[in-house]
Amino acid sequence: MMRQFTPKQWLLLGFSAGFILLIGGCAWIPPGDKPAEFMKTPAMEHSPPHTGHEESQATTEHWPHERWWREFGSPELNGLMAIALKDNIGLKVAAARLRQAQALVRVEGARLLPFLDAEMEFENTRLSEHGVFAVLNHNEAAGANIVFGQVNPFNFRYEFDFWGKNRAAMDAALGEAAAEKAELAEVLLQLTTAITRSYIKGIALRQQLALAHAMVELRRDLLTMDETRLRLGLDSADQVKQASIELEQVNKREAGLRDLLDIQRNLLARLIGKGPDSTQNLFAGAMISPERIRLPAKLPLELLSQRPDLASALHRAEAATQGVKVAKASFLPTIDLTAFAGVNALRLTKGASSLANILFSGSSFSYGIAPGLRLPLFEGGRLRGELSAQRAEYDGAVELYNDTLLHAVQEVADSLSRWRETRSILEAHGRLLSAQQEKLSLAQQRFRSGLDDRRALLAHEHAVLDQEYALKTLNADQLVAMVDLMEALGGGYVNNLKTVQQKPEQKLSGWLPW
Repeated sequence: MMRQFTPKQWLLLGFSAGFILLIGGCAWIPPGDKPAEFMKTPAMEHSPPHTGHEESQATTEHWPHERWWREFGSPELNGLMAIALKDNIGLKVAAARLRQAQALVRVEGARLLPFLDAEMEFENTRLSEHGVFAVLNHNEAAGANIVFGQVNPFNFRYEFDFWGKNRAAMDAALGEAAAEKAELAEVLLQLTTAITRSYIKGIALRQQLALAHAMVELRRDLLTMDETRLRLGLDSADQVKQASIELEQVNKREAGLRDLLDIQRNLLARLIGKGPDSTQNLFAGAMISPERIRLPAKLPLELLSQRPDLASALHRAEAATQGVKVAKASFLPTIDLTAFAGVNALRLTKGASSLANILFSGSSFSYGIAPGLRLPLFEGGRLRGELSAQRAEYDGAVELYNDTLLHAVQEVADSLSRWRETRSILEAHGRLLSAQQEKLSLAQQRFRSGLDDRRALLAHEHAVLDQEYALKTLNADQLVAMVDLMEALGGGYVNNLKTVQQKPEQKLSGWLPW
């Protein structure tokens, strides 16, 4: 049974606790420098994020869509994405980090709840016949056994969170978990955009390879004709040598395209989490038409809030805010309560006796209630160091957010400019190709009329093939620019957290006046 305190002792105990609380209430928390501030989204008045397509019917809300790559209308690309979302190693690593962060939330949240456990202990100790205990007791206990048993089915511990320390620690863990979730979305965005870019380049390379093969055949025909004319004495050897050089140049181009195509296949195999053999039959589909993608007529910069990297940076700043609160609360008293109820007994005996006879009797019942109060008075500068480190972490998190915001604005501006310029270049090249095709049509008419020989006709056909070859690159550049814009705007990620001004130096909750 616990000792009963007299009223005087209770008064002394209360006075002591009040005095310690008073000291704690006057504890000095060192002030910090002015915390970093969140940057507002920069204005783009002189370079507005305007697509230049007033006829577009796409809306700015929820653009791009979550499965944005389906807008390209490529079953082969959709199949690659399905495999990658299941088997990509980077996604699995990011998912594991998220599960770890979510588990830490449960760990920190447990501090807000009372702890309840049970314990049981039994001990049988034989005393030495020549030991200190036997000598001091005149050998009465020599060779005796000390039998001890304790059963406490109820052990209670609870820390009162008057200053919000444990709550802030859990909120910090929640912020880290939310940041990891946004990081997972960022990994997903980088993966899907990388796959789409590689697939677009692969389609362009495969079509260029077909054109290069046609140009090789055409150059061979030209070389054969020049060799024939040389044998007939109609041309010099210089013409044959030039035809041979031009043939080797297109052979070199064809070999380089095959190498680049293999590189894209191998890259896609790694991105989807498979071996190189899984992508050897890729790029069987047609080139994706840029006209399939309809951009909104206006892209407000508010869409930047849907970028996962910005959301991650904001969540980490929120977590750092809570970290500052935890560090400040560490300067204040810690008040907790422990209690137990159970039975215990100890016997000194020289014979083999049963402890159970007395352990589970009513006279062995015991309980205890112990309120506790701890106040850090001298920690050698540890608490100040921890607070300074948390403040620095908050400032770093805010500045990282600001840097990410500026980088996001730059990416949107760059991708819009690239999209507009590649479209203009593509339109100009389309006109150039049309002019070359018209020249080829005229050359065919002259050839049929006997005004030109076949060499002139093949030269015009080669010029058209060369322009078509360049057109494939420009088509791919236009599509990649669209992918860049979708990535710059978050790729369909939805973030429900608004950008708010965190206040890491606000007053702590509780009884104290700051």
